[in-house]
Amino acid sequence: MIESQIENPQVNGQGSASVETLSVREICKSFGEHQALVNVGFDLQPGELLVALGPSGCGKSTLLRIIAGLESAEHGEIWLGSRRIDTLAPKDRDLSLVFQNYALYPHMTVAQNLAFPLKVKKVSKDQRLIQVNKIAEMLRLEDQLTKRPAQLSGGQRQRVALGRAIIRQPKLFLLDEPLSNLDTELRAHMRREIVSLQKSLHTPTIYVTHDQTEALTMADKILVLKNGHMCQLGTPDEIYNSPADTFVAGFVGAPKINFITCNYKTDSMGRSSVAPMGVTFESLYPKGRGVVLSSGDSFVLGVRPEAIVVGPLGEFKGRIKEVEFLGDRRVATMFFADTEITFYTDSKSFKPGADINFNLKKDNLHFFDVETGRRLGL
Repeated sequence: MIESQIENPQVNGQGSASVETLSVREICKSFGEHQALVNVGFDLQPGELLVALGPSGCGKSTLLRIIAGLESAEHGEIWLGSRRIDTLAPKDRDLSLVFQNYALYPHMTVAQNLAFPLKVKKVSKDQRLIQVNKIAEMLRLEDQLTKRPAQLSGGQRQRVALGRAIIRQPKLFLLDEPLSNLDTELRAHMRREIVSLQKSLHTPTIYVTHDQTEALTMADKILVLKNGHMCQLGTPDEIYNSPADTFVAGFVGAPKINFITCNYKTDSMGRSSVAPMGVTFESLYPKGRGVVLSSGDSFVLGVRPEAIVVGPLGEFKGRIKEVEFLGDRRVATMFFADTEITFYTDSKSFKPGADINFNLKKDNLHFFDVETGRRLGL
């Protein structure tokens, strides 16, 4: 295991590079009429791994390229410790960038690829050899040093790319979808290796992906982007359990969250009802966390699949549409008030067309504004 191989992240006799806080402040970037980034900002502490998450075109790779110096921002500042780095050339920013296509030199051996950053810095040949051997041992590449990239597996190539980034001992790691070219099993393995390695080195890291599984399993913080705007910045638990809007709620989670458009009404006695649920609002939202509604208002109810409990005494009724067998569990879809709702089930007896009763876990429900999509009571 990598954690047992790295007790101290020193790869030369001078000790490891100091770690510093990254501060990104109100970054804006446009390409013609297209706003790629709008007032994006966050702080990243030493040892933290931030995942920038969002669909293609949301601005996450542009953000990474601006931090690296491959693109320039139109507004904002980037600080690494006490140094403002957005005014510096890329080579002077003291960071390493790892791409999804590995970007290895095909004519060089693994050892030569690893040593190249040190050669550019004019480190002596003997010192390069020492550092290459230590990095190779750290990444379990000792028996691959004489091979060229074409002779390596995808996982081995990615390790070489990571090793070449590590050997420079930068103050910041930037990883741009580094696992997207790997198969599912290898991706899961490399996720664990990257997190273990990053924690051992204690270097702040930004990891760009569109894969929510990578975000939830790897991140200390997740930055969700949509059309260049920050939707939410928080821990994986906050992003999943307290999504700031319907986009975040719908983007994170598999199967996806269910959305039910509801209408709130009160009668002359002040009693509330929620259609199509057929219950009072207070029963849906017993804690009353700051949500204020007027009679006639609509809202969106967010219900994750795990918040649905099927049972004969359930207060709601649905009709099974289909059931998918996934090996360790079954995912079923039912019709409820003209809406398709997905949920988990252990039952083997559910058949399409069957009527079922279900309850909702009231503490696991989410309420959103029907027009803006923002979380109510936020």
